[in-house]
Amino acid sequence: MTLAPTPDTSHHEEHPDFRVLGLLTFLVSESLMFGGFFAAYLFYRGLADVWPPHETEVELILPTINTIILVSSSFVIHFGDAAIKKNDLKGMRKWYKITAGMGAIFLLGQVYEYLTLGYGLTTNIFSNCFYLMTGFHGLHVFIGLLLILGVLWRSRRPEHYNATKHIGIEMAEIYWHFVDIIWIVLFSLLYILTRF
Repeated sequence: MTLAPTPDTSHHEEHPDFRVLGLLTFLVSESLMFGGFFAAYLFYRGLADVWPPHETEVELILPTINTIILVSSSFVIHFGDAAIKKNDLKGMRKWYKITAGMGAIFLLGQVYEYLTLGYGLTTNIFSNCFYLMTGFHGLHVFIGLLLILGVLWRSRRPEHYNATKHIGIEMAEIYWHFVDIIWIVLFSLLYILTRF
C-alpha cells in the first residue's frame, strides 16, 4: 500500500492583502452614487428660476459649525493612526474616542437641523434633493461612526493593533476622510452656492 505524497509547503507564500484595495473600490462606487445626486441637483438647479424656492431657505450657522466639527475630525482621526504607528495604543484610543464624539455631535446637529427647518422631504424639488443627499451622507457618517467604535472595541484585545498590525485602523481612517470630502462638496452645493 502506497501513501499519498504530502504537499510541499516549503514554498508557500501568503496571499497579498487586498482589503484596502477593496475599500477603495467600494468608495469609488459610493462616489459615483453621490456624483449622480450632485448631477441631478445641478440639473434641477439649472432649470429653476429661483433656487432654492422661497419656502425652503437653508440656515448657514449650524451647518457651518457642523462642517468645522466634521472636517476637524479628519485631523483628529489621523492623530490616532499616527499614534498606533508609534505603538501608542492608548493614544490611538484617545484620538478615536474624540473622533467618535465629533461624529456623534455632527449627527445630532443634523437631526436638530431637520427638526427646525420648517419644510419636509416632499415640499419641493429642492427639499427633496436636500433631504436625500444630506440623509444619505448622514447614513455614511453613522456607518463611519460604527467602524470607529468597532476599532475601539477590538483594540481592547491585547496586541490586536500595534505598530505593524493596524489595517483596521487605517481603513476606518480612509472611510472617515471619504465622508468628510463628500460633506465638503455637499456643504458647498447646498449651503454656500444657494446664497448666490
